[in-house]
Amino acid sequence: MARRAAPQRDETIGVAMDALRRIVQILRASAGAAQHDFGLTGAQLFVLEVLGAAPGMSVGDLAARTFTHQSSVSLVVRRLVQRGLVVKAGARDDGRRVELRVTNAGRAIVRRAPHVAQRRLLEGIVQLPARDRRRVADALAAVAAHMGRDHAPAPMMFERRRGGARRRKSA
Repeated sequence: MARRAAPQRDETIGVAMDALRRIVQILRASAGAAQHDFGLTGAQLFVLEVLGAAPGMSVGDLAARTFTHQSSVSLVVRRLVQRGLVVKAGARDDGRRVELRVTNAGRAIVRRAPHVAQRRLLEGIVQLPARDRRRVADALAAVAAHMGRDHAPAPMMFERRRGGARRRKSA
């Protein structure tokens, strides 16, 4: 197997790698705090936060609001429903539409929790001018494609496809 030549020294590569490392570090720290403090993944806490701000959303609305594939957000919602932090109910005006609402227990967590890193990341991207958002999106999509992860729906950050958040061990 032939070895690839080392990339030419380019300051922008180092800046990009350092920025990505810092972003991942912030996301991991936030996810770890959510797990430690509330027994939730960062994605679950993010969804609770978004739902708490706009009750009555459907899974599709929530996916759009979080810029996440519907199947990924549906998995997170299912886990929150199982934990009693979110309830699903038929919409008052359209019985075919299922609305999501945060329970009292879920609202208590949202009140105590700091804003999760996913929210700050999303806000950081949203505040960029449209031209820069397009460049970032295109560049990151190209990197993901190069790494072989460009086709499947991306799960919410640090959310496992199977299983779920690890429970804290009892003391």
